[in-house]
Amino acid sequence: MENNTAIQNTRNRIHPQKFALWLGMASMTMMFIGFTSAVIVKKAGGNWLDFKLPSIFFISTITILLSSITLEAAYRGFINGKKAMYKWMLVVTFILGISFVALQVNGWNALFSIGVDLKGNPAGSFLYLITGVHAAHVLGGIAALFVAIFHAFTLKYKVTERRKNRFQLVIHYWHFVDILWIYLLIFFLLK
Repeated sequence: MENNTAIQNTRNRIHPQKFALWLGMASMTMMFIGFTSAVIVKKAGGNWLDFKLPSIFFISTITILLSSITLEAAYRGFINGKKAMYKWMLVVTFILGISFVALQVNGWNALFSIGVDLKGNPAGSFLYLITGVHAAHVLGGIAALFVAIFHAFTLKYKVTERRKNRFQLVIHYWHFVDILWIYLLIFFLLK
């Protein structure tokens, strides 16, 4: 009886790495809520430049949404024994992640070309800060994807709890930065 209780208790606990990831994502969420709150306060103070977001930001949004779909496909391939799908969908996700960051840089260049820079108005400064910090978090996800790709191509294919857990950590983080971007885009459109 005690043995069953011990097994049940370990099954009901969240993995420590997932718990740490969720704590980290919670703190990142609070940071971005702080950033967006500061935008609201600063905008209410006046001296705010209204501008239209360049369309490249919408293309980057499609790119990051597609990357979440391909990452899910990679995970399904991993779980269901479709090794080629698993490996190549990881590579496609990695490429889409890099493309997202490149599109963000192009978006910043487009903003700069219409006169929205870091020092001219707080609106531009906040946009560059918030999207830049988000891009840095995406780069962290790209590093995790690189490790996942390395494992996919170098380790013998085997579905284990440890590998599933590592993959799920990457998926959770990637979906987090995806959802965070959607929040930020909607915020910038509504501001």
